[in-house]
Amino acid sequence: MILEYHRPEKMKEALALLARETPRTVPLGGGTVLNAPSEKDYAVVDLQGLGLDSLDQKGSQLQIGAAATLQALLAFEGIQPALAETIRLTVNYNLRQTGTVAGALVSGGGRSPFLAAMLALDANLMWQPDNVEQNLGSFIHLRGGEWPGALISTVQISLQTKLAYTYVARSPADRPVVCAAVGRWPSGRTRIVLGGYGKAPQVVVDGEANDGVLEAVEAAYLTAEDEWASAEYRAASAKTLTKRCLEQVQAD
Repeated sequence: MILEYHRPEKMKEALALLARETPRTVPLGGGTVLNAPSEKDYAVVDLQGLGLDSLDQKGSQLQIGAAATLQALLAFEGIQPALAETIRLTVNYNLRQTGTVAGALVSGGGRSPFLAAMLALDANLMWQPDNVEQNLGSFIHLRGGEWPGALISTVQISLQTKLAYTYVARSPADRPVVCAAVGRWPSGRTRIVLGGYGKAPQVVVDGEANDGVLEAVEAAYLTAEDEWASAEYRAASAKTLTKRCLEQVQAD
């Protein structure tokens, strides 16, 4: 239950509110998560007045304001087509109008196509105060904790990184039971992420895509079993999907 609503105009004011011990105070972006029914009591800090919704390309880097909507990112012409596709697959048109980029990264689970793609791109988060930088891969293991006085202000990705994404699901509109996202940098660095299972997608490979990567991918899902799919099915599918993505990002 929302006890208090605040809409500060300055970052300092927002951080002071978030640093309070009581009531528990959390940032409010698009509200798609916090507006859901909850037994917990908390205050919210609306980020709309802080100017955190910009999309700013600097060379090959895209600086995404934490409060930028998923629809705004989807409409940005410079992003990878595969990233745009994962946004479409993650939320419908109406939710894309309100859901924010940072909100999707904070709340996305193992079956989130967008979170898998952003991990494959090795997205970086910028925290306020003090402009502390943290990669997304480190952050997802800390989600659910408390960050008093801290706020994601910017998410950064490289537009030079090639990205491929593919998946299998029970229906075209359903979340994936297995998905693979592969990012490849001009240097040859390759980052392979598997999703469709667990609390968050997992980074399986980050480095050189050598002859053993498909075996590593298969092994990563040998115990990935739940009500949606067997581990055997997931392991075999992950290997096939990753091979397909590798072929796409390695093509000239």
